[in-house]
Order: sequence, then C-alpha cells, then structure tokens
Amino acid sequence: MGACFSDMKGAKEAVGAQQASTSNCNDNDAVDFFYTAQGFQPLFTQVQLSLSACNLLDLDIASKSDPMVVVYEKKGDGKLKELGRTEVIMNCLNPEWIEKINIAFHFEIVQPLVFHVYDIDTKYHRVPTKTLKLNDQEFLGEANCTLSEIVTKPSKSLTLRLQNKSENISQRNQGAITIHAEETVAARSAVEIIFHCSHLDNKDRFSKSDPFLRISRVVETGGSVPICKTEVIDNNLNPKWKPVCLNVQQFGSKDNPLVIECFDFNSSGNHVLIGCKIVTSKFVGNSKLRKSVADLEKLYHERNGANFVMPSKHDGQEKVLKGQLFVDQYCVKEQFSFIDYISSGFELNFMVAVDFTASNGNPQQPDSLHYVSGSGQLNSYQKAIMEVGEVIQFYDSDKRFPAWGFGGTMPSGTVSHCFNLNGNPASSEVVGVEGIMDAYASALHTVRLSGPTLFGPVINMAAQMAAESLSSYNSAKYYVLLIITDGVVTDLQESINALVKASDLPLSILIVGVGSADFKSMEILDADNGRRLQSSTGRVATRDIVQFVPMREVHSGQISVVQALLEELPNQFLTFMRSRNIKPLTSHLPHVASSTQ
Repeated sequence: MGACFSDMKGAKEAVGAQQASTSNCNDNDAVDFFYTAQGFQPLFTQVQLSLSACNLLDLDIASKSDPMVVVYEKKGDGKLKELGRTEVIMNCLNPEWIEKINIAFHFEIVQPLVFHVYDIDTKYHRVPTKTLKLNDQEFLGEANCTLSEIVTKPSKSLTLRLQNKSENISQRNQGAITIHAEETVAARSAVEIIFHCSHLDNKDRFSKSDPFLRISRVVETGGSVPICKTEVIDNNLNPKWKPVCLNVQQFGSKDNPLVIECFDFNSSGNHVLIGCKIVTSKFVGNSKLRKSVADLEKLYHERNGANFVMPSKHDGQEKVLKGQLFVDQYCVKEQFSFIDYISSGFELNFMVAVDFTASNGNPQQPDSLHYVSGSGQLNSYQKAIMEVGEVIQFYDSDKRFPAWGFGGTMPSGTVSHCFNLNGNPASSEVVGVEGIMDAYASALHTVRLSGPTLFGPVINMAAQMAAESLSSYNSAKYYVLLIITDGVVTDLQESINALVKASDLPLSILIVGVGSADFKSMEILDADNGRRLQSSTGRVATRDIVQFVPMREVHSGQISVVQALLEELPNQFLTFMRSRNIKPLTSHLPHVASSTQ
C-alpha cells in the first residue's frame, strides 16, 4: 500500500480532500500525520518579513552609519530567539534591506517580535553577518510589536519608532523601522475535481464493496505521500464522490505523478499506521492508477475513463481491470488564505459568556472557581478571558466586546440565562479585554449564582448578532463566542439545535471547561469525531463551529488554552467564506482563470 495514513476524524470521512468550496484547502490531516510520523514539523503558514528604515542615527564620523537588523521572537519565558539578520547596507540612513526574515505565522498564539538595528563597524564588513558579535557593534535602536499587528494591516506593513534599550535614557529621534509581511505561497490556485468509478470489483461476500479513493503524490525517492482521500460510499460498485479540492502545495505541479488507489472500506482497518505493520482495508483489486493533474484534466475534456490495474505478486506485471475512473468535473479556482481576508479588512468580533451557576462555589471562598484573589492571581475564568482575548483583540479594530453571563439570579430575583455582564440593560459591549475583566469582577458582587447550565440562550444571542451582520451590505465581520463553564450543559439538545441553526452564520464558538467536572458529554458539541451535529428535526449542521477544551487537560500538557481553542478557528473561518463564495474586500492577487465545467 505504500505510505498509509491514519484517518483522524472518522473512518469514513474524507480527509485532505477538502470537500470543494465548503472546506479549507490548506487543512490536510493525512499530510500532517505523515510528516509528524516521519519526525518532521507540521506545516504552518510561512510569512516573509521585509524591512526598511528611515532617519537612522548617524554614528560614523567620516561617513554614514552601516545598518543591519537582527530580528527576534520573544518566547513565553521572556528570552529572545533570533530569527535572522539582514545584510549590511553601507553609508545609508534610509536603508531598504533585501535579505528577508522567515517566520511561521500561528494564528492561535501571540508572537511578540523584537527588532534591533546596529551600525556595523567597517572592519567587520567582510565578515558573514551570522558570525558578527553584536556586542562589538554600535546599537542604533530597537522596536517591538506582534506578528498579528503586522498581518492585520491592510498594507501588511507596520512602521515603528526606534527606541533605546533602556527607556530611562533620553534620546533624540532615532528614526523608524517599517516591517512588511507577505505569505510565502507559491500559488493560490486549486483544482476542484469530481470523480466517479464504474464496474468496480466486488470484494464483499454478502453485500457490495464500500469504495473510497486515496490520492498520493509521488516524491523524488520513488515513494508516495498521501494528500487526500474521499469519503466512503457504502454498498456501491459505481460510486460518485463529493468534489475534492487539491491545491498546488499538495500536488506540486500539474505534471507531477499522482497515485490514485481505490479501496473497499473495512471497519476493522481504519487505515491506522502501526509502526512498520500496516493494517489496511480490503483492496478493490488493489486498484491503482498513476496519473498527474494534467492527465486528470485530459480525462475530463476527452470524457474518457482510465482502467485500474492490479500489480501481480509473482511476475511484476500489471493486470488491467474492468473498473474505470472518470473525471466528471475539473475546474481551477483561486484560493484565498486567512491572512488574505484579515489584511483586506475582515475582522473577528470577540464575545464572551461566563457561567454564573451555583456549582462554581461561593465567590467569597478561596475554593470557589469564581474567587478573585487580592494577590492578583487570576482564577480560571480570568485566565481563559485573558489568554483568548489577547489573541483575538488584534483582529477587532474597535475592541468593543459583547460580554454576557448565564445561570445567575439578578438583583430583581429572576434567574437569567443571558444577561449583560456590565449591568447595562441597553448594551452588552465593554471596551477591551480589561473591560471584560472589570465587568466580570463587578457582576460577582451583584449577581447571585444559581442555575441550571443552559447554553441555548447565549448561543442564540450570538447567532442573532452574526445574522444581523450577515444581512448588512458588504459585511466583513466574523464572530467568535467564548463560553466558559464549570459544568455539563443541561440543555444539550436545545444547544445542539442552536448550533445547527448557527452553522450557516459567520460564527465560531469556543468552550472552555473549568473545574473538576466530567466533561465527556460536552465533547458531543465538538464534532471532531467526523460526525456533524444533528438537530431534533433531523437537520444536519453545514459545518463544525465548536471547539471544546477542558482547562485541566490543557494545563497538564505542553499546549496553552489559547492554542488548543484557536487551532481550528482559521479553518472554520475559511470554510464559511468559501461556502458563501465570499472573497477578500480588496485583492491585488493574480487572477486565476477557471476551466469550463
């Protein structure tokens, strides 16, 4: 079988095929799993930084400064990790450096950057910049920002004033540095293909085969790397699959060989890679085809089928089978990235809902999950608000966040399952993450903890805002609701109904479980098992919009709450935009023509 892969999200679901316009063409579990299994780091959005400066200090007597920039990423422990250095430009106070700095952009974390500008002494000009001892050079100034601040600008450029390392030292104007970010994407085009097969061999004794396709890219070493598989179609020898979407990063070039295999699904297999032993589903004749994307385009235009072959175990010859593969649709589409959208003006509107049920414990007691320490130590609710809010605030220009509570008894004596955290009946919005923190602390003194734990009302309130935004002309908003709770939801079916209804809206919901409750039933809301939510009326969610994380499991590992919560958000954002054929507001990207369907 070659390099098999594990189907991580449901044995019969498509993986890496991206379901045409309704999925993220950059998300590929099969490839990520393959590279991880081989010891490689997973693929992230690579960003390239271009640097320029103006009005730098002139520290040379007989000439002008010879500037160079060193770029660092500031880690969680405060230490600086060097990312790279530019070249040295001689005698220049307004340099534009050619050397670029590469960094992996992670949406789910804050990535602080530090830029140090040096004047390189003349005697070091023939020394490679990587080996220069920075203590021997004259310091011209530094600047700080986050990578999010750069990529969210419409121009993807940010200009910062240079300062001295010591803020206590008064300096004259030290000039400014400009950072410009670009994704290092070779091409944005993707190919959308619909496959069907005819006359497949039947491998089941009491029923027909349950076929699916797996597509792999042939690499230079002669092996193959899986890039996608279709969904399984039960009991069918003439199956037609949902559209698959392959981008250039997956297949390399149109002439790069691909291996297309057809399998009969076997529930005992699940395509799990167990070391050197391969446990597979039954082959539909181990049917194999070697085709390139260009060959698939030719099959489409000529309306011909390609016969599968069966490699012989004895003489190495291939037996041509009766089963054939057909291409019913082939079209080239332009794929925009998450950065394309946010840099063009799209925003993430942050919203918060806090659990005020009695199971949290008396807020005045230290063992309460709502206890606010006088020492400044944050409780679990505050930690979740701060960690998630610090990331998302960069993607919301006005930083006015709706904040609600649920499950609390109001001063009037009525229990509310969606009340404004700031106590203002006219508006739920607060200013900034600090505004959320202040409103939360204030509500603890005015709202009595009660219950039960109902998500439906706050989900419906967030959905209403998203729906109103969607109905407005040229809306460029996507909403992110953070729900923090200590208990299992008691209106599970009502919550599922609300989520299914909201799956058509520009909305994602992040749920953090705090405390020691058993949250296993909550995982139903997070459709990571490959099965989409279904309402009580039988309606199926159009996409997965929920990510649930128990805080105790996160804190016991190496990943932060914010990383665990936000890792799926860019994919959910792109899934919605592509399902609606919504493009970035302004785009200077090259146009990609579509083939005739």
